[in-house]
Amino acid sequence: MSFYWVKTNSFIKTVFSKYCWDIPNNEKKIYLTFDDGPTPEITDWVLSELKKFDAKATFFCIGKNIKANLALFEKLITDGHSIGNHTMNHVNGWKIHTNEYIENVKNCAEILGEQEKAPHRLLFRPPYGKIKKAQSKILRSLGYKIVMWDVLSADFDQNITPEKCLENVTKNVKSGSVIVFHDSIKASPNLRFALPRTLHFLKENGYKFDIIH
Repeated sequence: MSFYWVKTNSFIKTVFSKYCWDIPNNEKKIYLTFDDGPTPEITDWVLSELKKFDAKATFFCIGKNIKANLALFEKLITDGHSIGNHTMNHVNGWKIHTNEYIENVKNCAEILGEQEKAPHRLLFRPPYGKIKKAQSKILRSLGYKIVMWDVLSADFDQNITPEKCLENVTKNVKSGSVIVFHDSIKASPNLRFALPRTLHFLKENGYKFDIIH
């Protein structure tokens, strides 16, 4: 991802108003989200950090990672977090035929459905934030809420410092923000610095943590 908005432009939110970019409220609720897991050690560490602050989050999981790490996935559920679909193989919607893309999402949905303990909410986040209009239309017709973001930590960007990753969140968060981190190997160096400090900042400034429904 060579170009990205840390704070999603309001014009984009207006043009693509059928997507969920933020969840406005008067209670200073914010919505932490994590993409690409579950990943051994990293997701475990994230869960431990969240527990320290009594924080709940929404995890957009890749189907193949769920299959490979079932016990870790089940821990997400038992810890009270929300789960979303992030495709079976982290596919880019702009580079794949619509039918193949929908099939990939459905394959992930089957994995989610097999886990009886999982509160199988119809939440979907397209990998890279890239999805064609036709793909979006079909998924929404199937009942999916397509969740994007208001604030991107950019923890995946290995060209920024961990301090910048933290600043991306603390300088841009507001009540209702949907914030993106990644429980992935690539993001781990930035994540391990930024997440605990973000949680402390949010708690100190009176923000409340909620899950996406």
